[in-house]
Amino acid sequence: MANELRYGEQIHLQNGYNGWQGGYLDTNGHSGASGGKYAVSTADTPTRGKGTGTWEILSASGKGAGQPVMSGDVVYLRNLYGGEGGYLDTNGHASAAQKNAGAKFDVSTSQVRDRAAGTGRWRIFARSSAPADQHVRVGDVVHLWNLYGDNGGFLETNNVSTASGGKYDLCTNAYFNRSSDVADWKIHEVRG
Repeated sequence: MANELRYGEQIHLQNGYNGWQGGYLDTNGHSGASGGKYAVSTADTPTRGKGTGTWEILSASGKGAGQPVMSGDVVYLRNLYGGEGGYLDTNGHASAAQKNAGAKFDVSTSQVRDRAAGTGRWRIFARSSAPADQHVRVGDVVHLWNLYGDNGGFLETNNVSTASGGKYDLCTNAYFNRSSDVADWKIHEVRG
């Protein structure tokens, strides 16, 4: 089928906040968290810096490159900044302001896939796809649920980023739609 997302492919993830104005998932600056590599926020474009907004989707359950990504699969997201921007990871607690809106954990990248049990694992859920055959496709809107402690929360934008060139800060939240589609992510293919 056309546009099926496959393991090993590179993607950009656009946030749905305020009518898809939430920016693109991006590494930006060094992480201050123990075991962290880069801080993560959104940026206005998927190409703020070379590779900062590009993510390789990998299976966390042993599916090989080229296998289709299915809704409900557990994945790793590897950033390609500098060729190795680290793996998307929950690390530390969300800020007090974020916690007031249901937030759970801060998000950064880590050098290793699983810095601690489940911190780098994300269950991907597609809102829908056509045809409705459980595959995830380019253009689909997905939620990303972190598996830290089996209850790491949904990846979302929350508060304005303080990073240079950043748009919104990221964390995880107990709610999949806390406000204005902040946990919706649209998959875009990386064009060469």
